[in-house]
Amino acid sequence: MGSSYPDLAIPDLKGFLDQKADVYNRPAFIKSDPIQVPHQYSEARDMEIAAFLTASIAWGQKATIISNARKLLSWMPGGPYEFLMAARDEDLERFFPFVHRTFNGLDCMYFLKSLQHIYRHKGGLRTVFETAYAQSGDLKFSIIQFRKVFFEHADPGRSSKHVADVSKGASAKRLNMFSRVIKAA
Repeated sequence: MGSSYPDLAIPDLKGFLDQKADVYNRPAFIKSDPIQVPHQYSEARDMEIAAFLTASIAWGQKATIISNARKLLSWMPGGPYEFLMAARDEDLERFFPFVHRTFNGLDCMYFLKSLQHIYRHKGGLRTVFETAYAQSGDLKFSIIQFRKVFFEHADPGRSSKHVADVSKGASAKRLNMFSRVIKAA
C-alpha cells in the first residue's frame, strides 16, 4: 500500500513500536533532534510550553527547527511559563517578526495568547489533555478536545491550520510528538 512499514498483526505491533522507541528514546538521538529544546528546561510547565511550541514548528530541516525554536523561547525572559503568566498584549508584539516557514508572527502571537489562556484558566496543557483522556480513554478524543480548547478564546483565522484537526482525518504528528514530552514531564 505504499507504506515503508511492514504489515503487522496487532500482537506484533507492540513489539515493533517498542523496538522503534528503543532506537529513538536515547540521549544520543536527543542531541540532534528538536526534542532537545524542551529538555533545556527542568520545570514541567516550561517544558510543556517549549515542547508545544517546538512541535508546532516541527517541519523542515532539524537544524532550522532547533534554531527557530531556541530563538522563539529566548524571547521569553524568565522562562516560557513565567513569561506567559505575566505577559501583556504589548509584550507579545516582540513576536511579530518571528517566522518559521508558513508559521508567522501573527500565528505566534495567537499561539502565545492561547497558551496564556490555557494556563490561566484551564490548568495548563497537561491538564487539558488529561481531562479529555479521563472522559474517554481515547487519544483521538483528547486531541479533538485540546483543539477546541486551544481555539476557544478568539477567532484563530489563519492560525487554525497549524493545529491538526483529527476530526477531519489529520494525523496530528506534531501533537503526538508533543504528547511524548508531556507524558515524560
